[in-house]
Amino acid sequence: MNTSLRWPDRIACALASTLYSGYSPVAPGTVGALVAAVALWYIRMDQTYALLAAVIVASVAGVWAGRRVEKIWGSDPGRFNWDEVAGMMVSLLFLPHTAIVFIAAFIAFRFFDIVKPFPVNRLEALPHGWGIMADDLMAGLYANIVVQILARTVLRAG
Repeated sequence: MNTSLRWPDRIACALASTLYSGYSPVAPGTVGALVAAVALWYIRMDQTYALLAAVIVASVAGVWAGRRVEKIWGSDPGRFNWDEVAGMMVSLLFLPHTAIVFIAAFIAFRFFDIVKPFPVNRLEALPHGWGIMADDLMAGLYANIVVQILARTVLRAG
């Protein structure tokens, strides 16, 4: 990383890359989602309103970091994987804290984030850091809907 960056830019780079996990040479988005899933598993945060509040804070922080790092790294840089953290958080909202739910949410989130069905694909075009975050938040919402259905039918986890 450029050592001549001001401290807000250094903080933005660390956040945007999820403490530099975005520099992974292989699948930095998947690494970011995995970091989020593991952290949420061990934090054992209430999957309801506490997690919803965390999603909001993570999203606002991600937009802020996105605006800063786009000036340094360019538009929607691959090493920016904080959006996967926020998207993974959304995929787990209001779901039971079980291993099968976490695995299903991870797989569903990565599927929707990679495939980018409408309107996920359109949200990337939003300006000023919003595009970086919004597509993953929508992918997380799609994943959450799928896992909500699975948890209540097939998985019997809730």
